[in-house]
Amino acid sequence: MVDVQLYLGRIGYSGPLRPSVATLVELHRAHLLTVPFENLDIGWKREIRLDQQAFVEKIVEQRRGGFCYELNGAFAALLEALGFHVTLLSARVPCADGSEGPEFDHLTLRVDLERPWLVDVGFGDCFIHPLRLQSGLEEEQFGRRFRIVEQDQDLRLDRKESGWKTEYVFNLKPRRLEEFAGMCRYHQTSAQSPFTQKRVCSMLTSDGRVTVSDMKLICTHNGARVERILASEEEWYEVLEDKFGVYRPK
Repeated sequence: MVDVQLYLGRIGYSGPLRPSVATLVELHRAHLLTVPFENLDIGWKREIRLDQQAFVEKIVEQRRGGFCYELNGAFAALLEALGFHVTLLSARVPCADGSEGPEFDHLTLRVDLERPWLVDVGFGDCFIHPLRLQSGLEEEQFGRRFRIVEQDQDLRLDRKESGWKTEYVFNLKPRRLEEFAGMCRYHQTSAQSPFTQKRVCSMLTSDGRVTVSDMKLICTHNGARVERILASEEEWYEVLEDKFGVYRPK
């Protein structure tokens, strides 16, 4: 189902392929640097089908990005093709009012090597390298700290900048892709979904991040953040093409 060489070419990876922590780290970072987190198909009224082959074709052949189901679904296919042991996990993202989101709100990954790792290329601005899937362990990455802590029968991923903030709550029950179908439809159709409320395209860069959020362009370089409002839809499409390689739909 996966043309490994085409996928690796898409993410610009030419390193070792033997399943190992080092390989996983480099693949994870390469994916974040080349494949944007974006919800543009929702605004373009294009249905996002919960199909792993469709995810891979969109990312590799169409050179697009996607949201969590697509990005982590496709990355799981690549890792499995390379011989990694991958498990799909369901996560719940906090709502704006602080309450806990529904099951299957987010798709994240567990990868088992000598130890288990939390892997996620589909959450936007989050961890860059996989995290040890171990409760109570804090890890620092590029000026941010992350921790996984127990919460009742679940686990909670927190990020610390000025203070600790919950990114999502998850458990280790293995899931099938089709179990995420209801929430995938919800995020494309519900007025309550954050993905129907604004257009987003965002990608890691070598020294920061570039994001288009509706008509706002946000560029971060070495911690310095610059924002500007785009003047027109035409400029919006120009930015998509220039910054992300995403073209106006035909």
